[in-house]
Amino acid sequence: MAKGRKATDVVEEIVKPVCEQMGLVLWDVRFEKEGPDWFLRVFIDKDEGSINIDECEALSRAVDPLIDEADPISQNYYFEVSSAGLGRKLLKPFHFEKKIGQKVLARLIRAVDGVKEIKGTLKSYNDGIITIEAEDSTQYDVVVKETSFVKLCDDEDLF
Repeated sequence: MAKGRKATDVVEEIVKPVCEQMGLVLWDVRFEKEGPDWFLRVFIDKDEGSINIDECEALSRAVDPLIDEADPISQNYYFEVSSAGLGRKLLKPFHFEKKIGQKVLARLIRAVDGVKEIKGTLKSYNDGIITIEAEDSTQYDVVVKETSFVKLCDDEDLF
């Protein structure tokens, strides 16, 4: 691995073209510790429909040997491929761009005019600023770096 490069960046470079060949979207790559164990997690999506277990398995089988060959992580870890899921956090510029028109919740780090959470339709993303239109048609321009998180509200009808 090139000095100074994050393992997740290397994995992303390996996995992204394989996803594209399979008609999938690479949503995120995370290397995280849970208890005593480390997990390399690849999250996928697709433009139409939802991800199924067969697609996760097929991608896992396709990229696992490529990741092993590149050897970007020297320690032991568990490798997982899964759907990005419902209620997912939007983290990268392309996440926001792909989800324009969908309902989101933004939690601000500091309240602005007494408002700490903004829920509504994601109208636009431009250079780190999102516009959310609330149900009362009020539009809020939100600096993504000033939020604790922005997440999809695609799981509300389930509970």
